Amino acid sequence: MRKVKKSAKNYLENIPVARADINWSKGDDDKVTLEIENKGVFNRIAQKLFKKPKISYIHLDEMGSFVWPVIDGERNIVEIGKLVDEHFGETAHPLYERLAKFFQILESYGFVSMK
Repeated sequence: MRKVKKSAKNYLENIPVARADINWSKGDDDKVTLEIENKGVFNRIAQKLFKKPKISYIHLDEMGSFVWPVIDGERNIVEIGKLVDEHFGETAHPLYERLAKFFQILESYGFVSMK
């Protein structure tokens, strides 16, 4: 008799948690800008030699600017998707594919983690 593996957790059930040390602001146009401090030895060298900035500013688009403030460490991606769908309607579709990609990118840069 073969053992049946439990299916892996659906990515959309993950709960995103924003990195606590990321400062962010919302402009007059309601667009969110993340302020990422470039730390570490290699960043210090690049700052000295190549005049790289100490802080990078990441400007989010309209949908990202809506999503970032609702990342509270409590809502999973499905619940965030419902809020996005209520706010943007059909213009956000394909909704969950876009949200999954958005969170994968945020996670790859270390801006969020998943629990």
